[in-house]
Amino acid sequence: MDITEWLKNRGITVNDEKMIHQAFMHSSYAHEHKGRHDNERLEFMGDAVLQLWSSNAIFPLNLNEGQMTRLRSQLVCEGALAEYGRELHLNDFLLLGAGEEKTGGRNKDAIIADMFEAFLGALFLDQGMTAVDNILNEVIIPRIANPDEFGQMKDYKTKLQEYVQADSRRTIRYVLVSETGPANAPVFVMNAVIDGLILGTGEGTTKKKAEQNAAKNAFEKMAK
Repeated sequence: MDITEWLKNRGITVNDEKMIHQAFMHSSYAHEHKGRHDNERLEFMGDAVLQLWSSNAIFPLNLNEGQMTRLRSQLVCEGALAEYGRELHLNDFLLLGAGEEKTGGRNKDAIIADMFEAFLGALFLDQGMTAVDNILNEVIIPRIANPDEFGQMKDYKTKLQEYVQADSRRTIRYVLVSETGPANAPVFVMNAVIDGLILGTGEGTTKKKAEQNAAKNAFEKMAK
């Protein structure tokens, strides 16, 4: 079964099969196959679609702005997106370069999360929001209905901020240390800083992911 058949089983018949397949094309695969394009542009679109969809799903709840922001962050963090991708077995359709496949890329949170966003972006461009609803209603709505799930998906930036604020009202800053690599595959390094002290360091393919990894590094050290 390929992704178009997977979608047909959910009542979705795509118009642009090439674009849907591109959503699963990691940069490592594109680099090994000339003329192929990776999924990064579609990931950009999917991120925007996901933010709008999740905001719309959360808005009817009786929550204040801060609570809505935290809940949305939990629902769309890297770990949560990777969990959705695995639950739907979408990582089975990933197209990876030989090296990335060999080193376990098919099961890496960052790669699955990026793929999931790219998939939503392609689906939205091809079918509109109704098809996106079809997918996200399956994986996110049950978690909104079951608050116990939120603790498992809470992002590390939120965890770290709550841990620090248990004793004070101090705020953590995230500072860019470096940006390396080519324009189509950058690597960002960020520090999590409070009162001039570096609590943790992390890297990622976007600043947002590097911040999450820096927060994770700091949280794990502080919570020991």
